[in-house]
Amino acid sequence: MKKLVVASMRKSAGKTSVIVGIAKALNEDIGYIKPFGDRLLYRKKRLWDYDSALITDIFGLDESPEKISIGFEPSKLRYMYDAESMGTRLHELLSDVGKDKSMVFVEGGKDIGYGISVNLDAISVARYLNGKLLVVISGDDDTILDDITFLKTYLSNTEIDFCGVIVNKVRDVEDFKDVCLPQISKGVQVLGVIPYREEFTHFSVRYLAERLLAKVVAGEGGLHNPVKTILIGAMSPSTARSYPPFHEANKVVITGGDRSDMILASLETNTAGIIITGNILPPQNIISKAAERGVPLLSVPSDTFQTAIQIEHIEPLLTKDDVDKISLWEGIAREHIELSSI
Repeated sequence: MKKLVVASMRKSAGKTSVIVGIAKALNEDIGYIKPFGDRLLYRKKRLWDYDSALITDIFGLDESPEKISIGFEPSKLRYMYDAESMGTRLHELLSDVGKDKSMVFVEGGKDIGYGISVNLDAISVARYLNGKLLVVISGDDDTILDDITFLKTYLSNTEIDFCGVIVNKVRDVEDFKDVCLPQISKGVQVLGVIPYREEFTHFSVRYLAERLLAKVVAGEGGLHNPVKTILIGAMSPSTARSYPPFHEANKVVITGGDRSDMILASLETNTAGIIITGNILPPQNIISKAAERGVPLLSVPSDTFQTAIQIEHIEPLLTKDDVDKISLWEGIAREHIELSSI
């Protein structure tokens, strides 16, 4: 059984998406564990990690998401395990998940040091499981150089099987290969340089509704619409109509439920969805028009400003329904990652 521990130097580098792409491209019978969960979901009185749920759904794994993480709270883990017993628990988890699997992906936390106080950082996990360590890196050129230099310095004195790095979200791949790659490839194997893709920064109206815990009042058929622009509809309809971004496709407009004029103006343009704030519902004729046009109306209790702040902090994570994105990640892995080295 091959064991690949996938870590990142910083938060939101794209570890889970890279795992999906590699696993799809390799087309092997895979297993997956995320020992220290850090993207928590609470559903039906059960707690699990978002990434664990995503991977089990995409690949149809038998394990339930909460069973492929050892824990979520550092204080509980410190009480339950010391370094030796944590190693034993990791091997038990790997044995359960890896039965009859040709490869097991082990995903680290939000950064490479996350969980070190409870012996669940990616480097400790790779050491316990005797697995290969792959690090996903993203950021500007200087950040990438700093991170790779750190890895070379730190890992050169360890017995970790460090197979290399994948650089993600690179805006100019050719320039990066010409200018940066010669500097970073000495002593560290670069297994892939993945180009930045704008579509990965977009999420669907359904995803937005779930993150806001919004009630879908109408237009359920449009919940798959991609969201590319967020507008606050605090202006008058005439002002909005003279505002160029208001005419962009796939926008979501945030406005008060009592702003019937703004809701109607939004329905007249290419709008992906409308968030009506303050738990105020518009008149029934407007709700019916939104339903006819397939434009979701999402009702939230917060005001317009608070809702905009909430959306600003939403991370566009991959979902099991993102069939096109999953297929795109498979293609990216085949084209831009040295799969034979993995």
